[in-house]
Amino acid sequence: MPDNLNTSFAGADTQSWLKTHAINEVECFVPDVNGVLRGKTLPVAKFLKSLDDRALYLPSSAFLVAIDGRYSGSIDEGFAYQDPDMRMVSDLSSLCLAPGSAGRAYVFADTFHMDDRPWMASPRHVLKAVLDLYDQRGWRAVMAPELEFYLTAPNPNPDQPLTAPIGRNRRPENVQHPYDMQAMEEFETVTRQLYEYAAITGLPVETLIHESGTAQLEINLVHGDPLTLADQVLLFKRLARQIAQANGMHATFMAKPIAAQAGSAMHLHMSIVDRKGEPLFAGEDGEDSEMFSHFIGGLQKYIPEIMPLFAPHANSYRRIRPGHSAPANIEWSHDNRSCGLRVPLGGRAARRIENRLPGADANPYLAMAGSLIAGYLGIEEKLARSEEAFGNAYKSRSTLPKTMEEALDRFAACEPVRALLGEDFFQTYLRVKSVELDLFQSVVTSWERDHLLLKV
Repeated sequence: MPDNLNTSFAGADTQSWLKTHAINEVECFVPDVNGVLRGKTLPVAKFLKSLDDRALYLPSSAFLVAIDGRYSGSIDEGFAYQDPDMRMVSDLSSLCLAPGSAGRAYVFADTFHMDDRPWMASPRHVLKAVLDLYDQRGWRAVMAPELEFYLTAPNPNPDQPLTAPIGRNRRPENVQHPYDMQAMEEFETVTRQLYEYAAITGLPVETLIHESGTAQLEINLVHGDPLTLADQVLLFKRLARQIAQANGMHATFMAKPIAAQAGSAMHLHMSIVDRKGEPLFAGEDGEDSEMFSHFIGGLQKYIPEIMPLFAPHANSYRRIRPGHSAPANIEWSHDNRSCGLRVPLGGRAARRIENRLPGADANPYLAMAGSLIAGYLGIEEKLARSEEAFGNAYKSRSTLPKTMEEALDRFAACEPVRALLGEDFFQTYLRVKSVELDLFQSVVTSWERDHLLLKV
């Protein structure tokens, strides 16, 4: 297996690496507002040329595509119909081999106006801007995502509920097996290939476990730079879908894919260090710092107002309900998983807060940016955190929006976050999400046909 797959490259080093690994095609990814990977596949000669002449373009409408593939339009209809090009600039630090495809590599690209201004509707730029805010204060954010997902049998008819896939014993998993090692072995062909592909692409997979749902798994990535980890989350999703399909299954990251089962989350662990790497969330005595308290206070104040960054689809709100294995609150506590905000056990260096509210369907760049912005505002505004919650926090009164419609209204009105994330992003995101909500509300469900068709 080649070494240094994720090493940064420049100039002749890039050409040498591509030649060493016999790369003949490069897939250039531009993540859209939903975390869907859009972009272009380039012959290696064209890719190398684009690094020199910066003449690689993508229509700006890539950021206006709703989750069903339709264009959502724009506030400025003239702009939408002109659909001007964006310049794609590859981030060579993300260059890696594409597993399962001989001669192919992956790279993430950023988008810019022709005058080199960042295209701020891009989620990658949104997260970069938030990280710059931290850098200006002499801080560095450190994050670690935990990503849950389901393996399912193929589902060619979307009107039919999902079912568990056939495991190694030739039987579907019909009951829950949380943390069960034997249940994990049922999907060993998938999990073994996930580890192999992760190693090839340089994804730092830390652990893989069986979660509480039937054929539900969780992957943990090693803590590090948020931008790199957001890239890695999307790469992992791509690899998981490919591997599952190759094994006669589907991998889904829907927040609530199965009504009677637990939803899937993307828990985010967060801490802040200074430029020397010293932890800022705990003092030398090991006690919580004032900054940590304010950071949690910011999360508690702003998360309910910016929930579309953590729960971006109508389905997302089916997961965030009391008693459904997901916190429906913004309480905080030490090592209490019924709280939306959990402080895991550990010493000073490990002091962190876990945001348990984002779903696996969330765009990782935006979920990370939203979490860091809320914490940043808490520090800036010196917000106090609430009293620590104890016991069953599922019983706590929820201040979170219960529907996508309510969430979008509150999101649009959250001026402090809107000012920091930028109007370009807000207008684009609200437009896409409003169109998606309208499309969802136009669907008549099987529940309505079952219970209303012959009774009302």
